[in-house]
Amino acid sequence: MAMSTEARQLMRLQSWLSPAFPIGSFSYSHGLEYAVEAELLHDRGSLINWLEADLRHGTGRSEAIFFTLAATLDDGNFLELAELAAASISTSELARESLSQGEFFLLTALRAWPNAALRARLELLRKTDIAPTLAVATAMTCTAHGIDTNAALHLYLQAWLANLINAAVRLIPLGQTDGQMAQAELEDAVIATAMAASTLGIEDLGSAATMVEWASMLHEIQYTRLFRS
Repeated sequence: MAMSTEARQLMRLQSWLSPAFPIGSFSYSHGLEYAVEAELLHDRGSLINWLEADLRHGTGRSEAIFFTLAATLDDGNFLELAELAAASISTSELARESLSQGEFFLLTALRAWPNAALRARLELLRKTDIAPTLAVATAMTCTAHGIDTNAALHLYLQAWLANLINAAVRLIPLGQTDGQMAQAELEDAVIATAMAASTLGIEDLGSAATMVEWASMLHEIQYTRLFRS
């Protein structure tokens, strides 16, 4: 029996957002490593508060807006959006985190799942010397493969959180079950952030997660580090 298109799309999305997808996500903590060093994160509760703030008011919110817009714009507006997404990242380590993963995401997806529309978009980015963030790269890949933007965004945010929670489990440290409990408690925030993004535009971009940016900047000079951000 032939596999349905929807089933194939879901399998691809699961592959792309899996920790096993080779984009190096395990090597980034998004500033969590310094936050633990500064004793701002010390248990499941403090981790949940930190991540929820970043999701609703910081990186998560911005990523959700860029993801939604990147999935719908024509070539000209898409290029402007991709450039803005890269320029809006507030620290050098967060920029490296997103842009490096974005590049590897596209290269791996194209190698394993060749797609003419996606390759054309990538060539357009290269001609204008614009590097896509991870959110933009994921969105353009999903669009090229006909995957529903709303569903993809929910799972993208869930995967983004899961990677940070896994980093925190090692850093604080937390038990594996505590990590899963944190993931479960943040489901409502993921849904709310994804739903809000569908009604927001470029004029709504902004961040109020100052502590995350502060932690990222100080991580640059942290003496002992396990993570690249």
